[in-house]
Amino acid sequence: EPGALFHIRIGLDRDKAQKPLIDVTLAQTILDSAKFYEAKARWHITLFLLMRDHLHAVLSFARDTSMSDIIRDWKRFHKRANGVVWQEGYFDHRLRPDERGMQLSAKLNYIRQNPVAAGFCARAGDWPWVMIHTDIKLDRSSQRVGAACSTRLLHIEILGWPFSNCDLEL
Repeated sequence: EPGALFHIRIGLDRDKAQKPLIDVTLAQTILDSAKFYEAKARWHITLFLLMRDHLHAVLSFARDTSMSDIIRDWKRFHKRANGVVWQEGYFDHRLRPDERGMQLSAKLNYIRQNPVAAGFCARAGDWPWVMIHTDIKLDRSSQRVGAACSTRLLHIEILGWPFSNCDLEL
């Protein structure tokens, strides 16, 4: 059973010339390896999004495992197999049980809006380098109307987690 949720940010070493994480082949390899880690119960993915020089993930880990060891092993694999040179360490923020509903929505929407804010796409839903876990139930009936267009909201419920329902903007 998954433990606490963490917002994880892992960056490339900017001092090294290397492919961006959104290079088509590399991006697919990274997403495939993230799915593999989930299949092997190393982590549970709620959200996993690649940017040019970093990635964001909302992950949970089994209570009896070391998050640091798992992330270190994953980074080491990509260094050896794909030549990815990561920054030392990573950022993590534990999402406490009281960060539910709107706060979780804000965190997930912040991550989803990164490609839009960087000018890579017009809408978060257009970004191809993202995984939203299948344990998130989608309800496409909700609509929010903005100044010039409507933005679909996905009503999500994270199973097995003490969060209330929240909305994820697409």
